[in-house]
Amino acid sequence: MKRSPADFLRTGERLTLAGVADGAQGLAVADLARAIHARGDAGPATLAVICRDGPRMAALSRALKFFAPEATLLEFPAWDCQPYDRVSPHATFVAQRMITLSRLARTKGHSVPVIVLTTVNAVLQRVPAKDVIAGQSLSAAPGNLLDMDGVVQWLELNGYTRASTVREPADYAVRGGIIDLYPPGMDLPIRLDFFGDTLESIRTFDSETQRTVGQLRVLDLVPAAEFQLTSETMRRFRQGYAEAFGAPRRDDLLYEAVSEGRRHVGMEHWLPLFHKRMDTLFDFLPGVVVAIEPLVEDAAKERLTQIGDYYEARRKALDMPASGPPYLPLPPDRLYLTAEEWSGRLAQAPLAALTPFAVPEGSGKVVDLETRQGHNFAAERAEANANVFAAVRKHIFDLQNRGKRTLVALWSEGSRERMSHVLGEHGIANLGYVNSWAEALTRPKPEVGLAVLGLESGFETADAAIISEQDILGDRLVRPRRAARRAQDFISEVTGLSQGDIVVHVDHGIGRFVGLQAI
Repeated sequence: MKRSPADFLRTGERLTLAGVADGAQGLAVADLARAIHARGDAGPATLAVICRDGPRMAALSRALKFFAPEATLLEFPAWDCQPYDRVSPHATFVAQRMITLSRLARTKGHSVPVIVLTTVNAVLQRVPAKDVIAGQSLSAAPGNLLDMDGVVQWLELNGYTRASTVREPADYAVRGGIIDLYPPGMDLPIRLDFFGDTLESIRTFDSETQRTVGQLRVLDLVPAAEFQLTSETMRRFRQGYAEAFGAPRRDDLLYEAVSEGRRHVGMEHWLPLFHKRMDTLFDFLPGVVVAIEPLVEDAAKERLTQIGDYYEARRKALDMPASGPPYLPLPPDRLYLTAEEWSGRLAQAPLAALTPFAVPEGSGKVVDLETRQGHNFAAERAEANANVFAAVRKHIFDLQNRGKRTLVALWSEGSRERMSHVLGEHGIANLGYVNSWAEALTRPKPEVGLAVLGLESGFETADAAIISEQDILGDRLVRPRRAARRAQDFISEVTGLSQGDIVVHVDHGIGRFVGLQAI
């Protein structure tokens, strides 16, 4: 029987998984996670995967929902601000981090594979201690005796903001015997309805109409911030701040805000001063197999250099004439792993390093997964009179003649429906919708599967091939510009503003509409 790559993993040793083509990482990670889980490894997670950056993590998350839908995916993103910044990370990112840390801190075992996805920037940053995270959650269920004032106090301590009406994640509002709150990471806000000290119901509701959507039998809350503002943490901050920087100046707005128990923009960059000790994500994943994407170690080296540069810039700015409140930076090793710690943590873990290349003999433990890049139709698209879909039909027939199962990966349900019509018009009749890799493997080989699977590039294995929508139609990053124009037309029609008075903002890195501005 053929051995799985998981059989070659050993603590403190590196296993190279070669031949993992771009686009095939999701399949490789899914197979590895299932194999590790099947051999009965205990712990809070089956596999932790370190990606180069946020977009790579998002792409892998999309792929795993197709290749391993049975697995539990936990994402641990980095803050969306620079080291030593004056702004705070967005509440959505902080909340996702806390959800993942809380799950890892409280989970002892699992019945399905658990895959933790993170990035270089996230894993290099120190986090609150595991025992602190485990003790900061709040659970509630209808019928329980629950002090309403205690719930409000918990929300205040853990980063929620009081509002008149709940509309954004981490908002909460109090109206008589009702507490509305919007837990980050949930799709809808929550309404806690009390009768005295008894929690009568937990309902989800629409923030626009305020109408009830559904009922919940239990609610588990995690902090929306990575520190609490209590008398103890405020005292610890003041003491640590004085030890690190000396007596505070009168114009030190950060010190003044914390002393008064107020949150101050950017205060997260002094996170260690609120805690007795800091841990790392590795401390939440003891003994867990770690997989790293290609170029992760290079990205870590660059990030550590960047952190050092930002620190030196802040430190040198203190010797210049002040143009605003002082920024007193903590040394990098208080906030981030050192290069030695990063290398040491990887060296201690059972490590699987993914690479698209073949690795020569004598390079340590190597398992070749034998996937390769799929056909890209760029040449056909460049021909003046060529029909790219005729080329796709010819390629699919060629793959089938070689006995390969064939799938076409589309970005959305709408794309899948449109592609099914276009391919049918070009003579490919045996089309079928598939929703997972396992389902695809059960279909007849002559069938061409159409899957909602956001791959930027397709790939081939020994007996299957996936063609991506981007392989056929080209780079999809041009689409946000069209989306921006459509959004501009719609907003102009609704508001009555002329198109020249509207600026539509699109994040081209993720291809999404992110906001608008009237000028």
